[in-house]
Amino acid sequence: MTEMLFRTDAYAAECRAKVLSAGPDGVVLDRTVFYAQGGGQPGDTGWLRWANGEADGEMPVANAVKGEGGTVLHKPAEGAPLPAPGTEVTAALDWERRHRLMRMHTSLHLLCSLIPGAGVTGGQIGADRSRLDFDLAEPPTKEWLSEQLTALAAADHPVGERWITEAELDENPGLVRTLSVKPPRGAGQVRLVRIGPEETPVDLQPCGGTHVRRTGEIGAITVTKLENKGRQNRRVYLVLEG
Repeated sequence: MTEMLFRTDAYAAECRAKVLSAGPDGVVLDRTVFYAQGGGQPGDTGWLRWANGEADGEMPVANAVKGEGGTVLHKPAEGAPLPAPGTEVTAALDWERRHRLMRMHTSLHLLCSLIPGAGVTGGQIGADRSRLDFDLAEPPTKEWLSEQLTALAAADHPVGERWITEAELDENPGLVRTLSVKPPRGAGQVRLVRIGPEETPVDLQPCGGTHVRRTGEIGAITVTKLENKGRQNRRVYLVLEG
């Protein structure tokens, strides 16, 4: 298995690791800071770098995806050299892109908090624009959502996490907002991401992605478009300013 360091520290921008296997489908490391694509969040990009005398090298990572047996596949850019198994490498993120995705992902949690009771039927996190789809007859206006989102971000709420058992989640089905993507099961525990204080959270739901530590890092948020995608499906697009 790959030790996934982003689960305990989303701000780790690089790490030392050993290559377990390498091929055209990707490079598997014993540990990584790269988030593997999933749950609507893109996989990280960046570089694997190694120093070995005349065999010094660098492999641009075009994407990170889930592999078999709890591993992460670091997908090489076309034509990139591959490190040999056993090589010690530095895995380094494109941090500017990752942090923007963290800001975006946290923004979507804030959006959920403004539309309580509506299930999320789909979503996509992007560095430039993100969206959520809601099982909803009529969403609030773009202007109201933008104003409320920016105010929530500016309030600088703390973002934390805790783990609950799968049985506890079954006893509280209202925690799950996403109808299209279910929280990962099988490990016995589910990670809850909380925005705001423990006693009165702004948002609390299962999530395996990466988020900022405080909403003040997000900045101004603008809802740019509302789309009708069906009788009870409303799509909300947002962007980050600056």
